[in-house]
Amino acid sequence: MEENEVNEVDEDGEVLGPKLKVAVFGASGRTGDLLVERCLAARYAVSALVRTPKKFRFWGLATVVEGSVFDAAAIRRTLEGADVVLSALGARSLWKEDVLERAVPLIVEGMRAEGVRRIIALGSAGALDDSLKKQPEWRRWFVQKIVYNTLLKYAVASQVDQWKVLSTSGLDFTMVMPPMLTNGEARGTFRVDGEALPPGGRQIARADVADFMMAQVESKDWVGKGVYVAY
Repeated sequence: MEENEVNEVDEDGEVLGPKLKVAVFGASGRTGDLLVERCLAARYAVSALVRTPKKFRFWGLATVVEGSVFDAAAIRRTLEGADVVLSALGARSLWKEDVLERAVPLIVEGMRAEGVRRIIALGSAGALDDSLKKQPEWRRWFVQKIVYNTLLKYAVASQVDQWKVLSTSGLDFTMVMPPMLTNGEARGTFRVDGEALPPGGRQIARADVADFMMAQVESKDWVGKGVYVAY
């Protein structure tokens, strides 16, 4: 186990206290990286659980806990003193990985033990049965039968499981559910819908999703809910 902790100081050498402490899971992934970057820019204290701390680009800027998201003790260390949890966990391939099925219950258990109530999690537009109800009939059929039931079968099953765990956790959760994520620049404008994926919504940049997730850190607008975001 390896941890490092840093304090920000002003130009006079005075230690600046952070506004909030945010625990980040999935911090070394593409969306998680953006979340950590934004947390630090907002002057939040960040605690990140990563497998290889020395490869983590925010080493020296965040409190880094070495370990696995399947290790309850490492999760507890990451959650110590946290006010909010940001999770960008998810499968990194189309194969069955069970990352969310195994990790999210441990995070929920750790949050309860540490007295942390707020979690904003990255989900997927396929997590709920009625997510496509605002799409044309042909697209509903194609996405459900061809995409969700075959190509993304395991990834969607994981997201369904994450929703079940979070929505029954009793925590102040928000699950952000985008369609396909891209690595493009943030546009700063996108559609937000609490009922289903917006009509014709096919993609959104990770940068815009990260911005939306960050906006929820100090907001109660979507507490206890899932929310769809798309261009």
